[in-house]
Amino acid sequence: MGHKNKESLVYQIKKTLDTKLAIGQSKHAAKKAGVAHKYIYSWSTYRAYMQHANYFSKYCKEVHRCRTLADCRQYVDEWLASRANLSAYTQKLEASALAKLYDCKTTDFVQTGVRHRADIIRSRGEKIRDSHFSEAKNHEFVEFCRATGLRRSELMALRGSQGHFKGSNFYLRVKGKGGRFRDALVLDNAVIERIQAAGNNKVWDKIPNGADIHSYRADYCTAIYNKFARQREDIPPEDRYCCRGDLAGTWYDKPAMLIASEMLGHNRISVIAGHYLRS
Repeated sequence: MGHKNKESLVYQIKKTLDTKLAIGQSKHAAKKAGVAHKYIYSWSTYRAYMQHANYFSKYCKEVHRCRTLADCRQYVDEWLASRANLSAYTQKLEASALAKLYDCKTTDFVQTGVRHRADIIRSRGEKIRDSHFSEAKNHEFVEFCRATGLRRSELMALRGSQGHFKGSNFYLRVKGKGGRFRDALVLDNAVIERIQAAGNNKVWDKIPNGADIHSYRADYCTAIYNKFARQREDIPPEDRYCCRGDLAGTWYDKPAMLIASEMLGHNRISVIAGHYLRS
């Protein structure tokens, strides 16, 4: 019998994923260099990968008595196939986590479910809101979110000193995911006044837990897009972003999408087409 590995699978996963961390580094530059797939650029992604990789390792340990990640590798397809009852988005997340763990591509594994925009339920349609959060009572906060498009973590850290004018427009200098900075255009004069009044202090002392921040970001994204989009008849074919799947037949103005995407802190216009823009 070979030498028994005394490191737990949980520890082996953590040690492996820790070597992939590139927090604060430029993912955009890494993409240009063709090495972006090798690294993890945000703590939220790291935590999600840890969680799902541990689900996989627990299965391998209990079902196949594996003790090393190398032993587990042969059961990746079996594991992913057993997860077919989960949403296509969760399946894709698990495949991505294991691809990062084993330094390969998701195409090296069995095919997972196909993701469809219609299957996304977060902040879409009629949903049960947190009973402890009232949009009417928190009207100022809700309108602030819709006018800035900030993430929850960005709202928590926001100080008045981050606001500045460029010409006649007012922007917030925001440090977002992966340590990337962006300028987010502020769309409401009352919001500008609140930011300026805060000075070097935080704009919000407390962020309501039940607020649907993602939904407000979608409202902001749509407002930014509509502000910069051309009339449909003025958009040449080469500047049209044509949607697929359940949105087939819908198309948008690419330059306006790019502006909206940058304001939200995303690099790909496909992200806002699938998750934020509301036709």
